Amino acid sequence: MKSIEQKLIKREIIQRKEEGCDTTSIENRLETLHGSSDKDFTELYDELMGLEVSPTFPYHEPSSLEEIRLARPSGKRKLELRLTDEELYERICGGWLGRAAGCALGKPVEGWPKHRIDKYLTDSDVLPLDDFLPFNERILPKVHKPSTRGNITQMDRDDDMDFPILGLIALESKGPYLTPRSVADIWLSHMPFGLVYTAENVAYRNFVANIWPPESAIRRNPYREWIGAQIRADIFGYAAPGWPEKAAALAFQDGCISHQKNGIYGEMFVAAMISASFVFEAIDDIVDAGLGEIPENCRLAEAVNDVQTWCHSLNDWEEIFKKILDKYGHYHGVHTINNAALVVLGLYFGQENFESGIVTAVRAGWDTDCNGATVGSILGVRCGSKKLPGKWVDKFNDRLMSAVKGHNENRFSSLAKRTVQVAKKVLNSPAEQEAVSTKETSPGGCWDLETGWGRQRVNFDAGTVKFLEDGFEPYPITACQYQGETLNFSFAIDKGGWDFEVDFEGIVNADAIEGSFFPGDTPVQGKRSVSTEEDSAKSSSS
Repeated sequence: MKSIEQKLIKREIIQRKEEGCDTTSIENRLETLHGSSDKDFTELYDELMGLEVSPTFPYHEPSSLEEIRLARPSGKRKLELRLTDEELYERICGGWLGRAAGCALGKPVEGWPKHRIDKYLTDSDVLPLDDFLPFNERILPKVHKPSTRGNITQMDRDDDMDFPILGLIALESKGPYLTPRSVADIWLSHMPFGLVYTAENVAYRNFVANIWPPESAIRRNPYREWIGAQIRADIFGYAAPGWPEKAAALAFQDGCISHQKNGIYGEMFVAAMISASFVFEAIDDIVDAGLGEIPENCRLAEAVNDVQTWCHSLNDWEEIFKKILDKYGHYHGVHTINNAALVVLGLYFGQENFESGIVTAVRAGWDTDCNGATVGSILGVRCGSKKLPGKWVDKFNDRLMSAVKGHNENRFSSLAKRTVQVAKKVLNSPAEQEAVSTKETSPGGCWDLETGWGRQRVNFDAGTVKFLEDGFEPYPITACQYQGETLNFSFAIDKGGWDFEVDFEGIVNADAIEGSFFPGDTPVQGKRSVSTEEDSAKSSSS
């Protein structure tokens, strides 16, 4: 059986070339390794990952949030949002429903090239396309029948719809203080391994091996610039309406667990566009808001700028598609860059008509369900649920199926209401929530806690939690929020080779603290202390 390195190294060579590395020597040596040991492939793979980007590579593509922000163009980071609670709900619901409509439209022909899709539509006599695809049992697998014309009674399960639910669960837990590790934990607890693919599959496998973000996005992951992160963006745009910078920052926390460079940018770009769609009408403004949150000189920005230029000068979307195919068709069919180009194409041709947007995105091919879903989501937020054409959304009967644990059957209306509550929390958060300082966002000082897990000392000044009876070093606090009497903080417990994130939720009343640790809903009581950790340790042993 081939090792993981043997299976993935050829794909990694392509990825490294696209990142601007000279892989010639590695390729030549790879040809001589037939029949070699796994160790030889592992060493060659590691050498491949150690290659430097060529100094002549014309792009600047960092992967940290700080560096990404430094590489951004100037732009409007936060917009004036003038929506009532009812209007906000309607717009968010429009995003959820629009995403489902685009996804269902593209689902039966996922991965098909444009010419094959057009032949299917022509043979079925449904051009111009103005409804979901008809079902032909000789060509389409039966598994796709629930997403075809006359057979839709709900939105069928799809990973494009699973991920917004996972993101919503993570945001309900962490709100604006989302961390990569908290997203990873949600995946492990709520998403079956067998239903995640490419970069997500690799990242999930890395989590199980105790490899956590950001390394989880790099370790044996040649798919780190593919579309997987981009399709996870929507919920972060819904959760930060009118605040593209915040939406992009939340998307980064999600994207970096499985992707790098343009893979992350794709998610940040889409999240920012969705956020801007709550305020802007013009597609130019929406796309520019997305570009404002990614590096100005990256390959994704270049592709988006190209499509914008072509859409302004040409009226035929198929002619523009040919230009996209000529310049960006060398990328894999589920790569971020070429598919993002089709998303932008769909947005421009859907600016006057929701139907035209999702149909254009799907008919263009490549990752049809993903692109249709993203275009549908942005246009759905832009117009709101009440203005979405009934023929595209009423068929779902307010029902969404999912593989997410505990969320197999959902109501779009319920998901939208939950998203509104999350959005309110996010909109009320500080502008720079990523830079959490426990000295400034906590009750301060040291606190002794009595819990079902034993005694802990929380030192907010140092940003640590110490279990006084286990002998381990203090664990760092990863997030903290203190408003009024309400206190929330998180830390990751290392259990000798595996670890998990713990959340505290409770209240502070003068020098007393009360709440619970999650998971497990473990009661916590405590009080402010002026003693040292050493004093506490001595008293526990006496």
